[in-house]
Amino acid sequence: MKRASLKDIAESLNVSKTLVSLVLNNKADEWGISEETQKKVRKKAEELNYYPNQMARGLRTGKSNIIGLVVADISNPFYAKISRTVEYEVARLGYHLLVCSSDEVEEKEIKLIELLRDRQRVEGLIIATTQQDSEHFLQLKKQQYPLVLIDRKLPGFNSNYVGVDNQKGAFQMVEHLIKSGRKRIGLVNVSPAHLSTLNERVEGYKDALKKYGIKFNNDWIQSVSYSEIEKTTEQALSKLLTPPLKMDALFAVNNYVAINCLQTIHKMKLRIPEDVAITCFDDRDGFSFSHPPLTVVAQPLEEIGLEAVKLLMKQIDAKKPIVAQEKILPTKLIIRESCGSLEIRA
Repeated sequence: MKRASLKDIAESLNVSKTLVSLVLNNKADEWGISEETQKKVRKKAEELNYYPNQMARGLRTGKSNIIGLVVADISNPFYAKISRTVEYEVARLGYHLLVCSSDEVEEKEIKLIELLRDRQRVEGLIIATTQQDSEHFLQLKKQQYPLVLIDRKLPGFNSNYVGVDNQKGAFQMVEHLIKSGRKRIGLVNVSPAHLSTLNERVEGYKDALKKYGIKFNNDWIQSVSYSEIEKTTEQALSKLLTPPLKMDALFAVNNYVAINCLQTIHKMKLRIPEDVAITCFDDRDGFSFSHPPLTVVAQPLEEIGLEAVKLLMKQIDAKKPIVAQEKILPTKLIIRESCGSLEIRA
């Protein structure tokens, strides 16, 4: 069935297309169009099942009222919760949200950005980037395109950014493990290892070991692959939890890694926390009632989403370029049974 147009409505009523447009865009009163004519136009639009072409309207007005969000993996509860918050907030402000996953692939992320900007005409982007350098984003910045990075920063790129204090959060977690009696603490990292969040967490881990006089061994950090997470997690934990290393605690860099560590520990028939303590940077609903409940560094996901929208809207509404802002939010250490101690020892 052919889609009804403004022209169809105008011809059926023997009026101009401009008049129909003014009525359906709520501008009839200011142009002195009678109430009776407005009623006829709206009734005919309803009869013909007319609905506006948002893309065409966007081309006319220069506004699409659409925001784009690009994350690494929308199925990850971390990004899913942020996406939900962003969606609610932009809807409250009269916008729609398009969400895409890059799957940690740099080329895919760039194609998604180009698709959202050029074909979908989104008015701004919120991105958890997987890029190693800022080349593509520098072009967007030169064009004064509204952009906010979340979770991950790019080295040397001054942009609007919302994230957490990863280094401090990791430090507090490892400090807790040390004060709980753990001395051989392995870190399970994940590729792509260039991501700023991971590097900051590694630094926090090393800072805590140094403060308490524990000599760091490079083998204590094992990385797993995002694309082969199950296989590589088993390989990493086989090294960390058996002689000669035989770590007495593990710190997983995010919830995705932690889930696979828990599965592998179960396969190895090791007890938590008797044989090995396990902790995680990230919280998720299941961690509070896993067996045992998992000690975590929790991030303020809703606040990340709200702050990102706030920074993006400032750019969209600004009449001239504004100074980039960086929002670093605090994390929270939530102590549960998986590290064997519910209290930090003095």
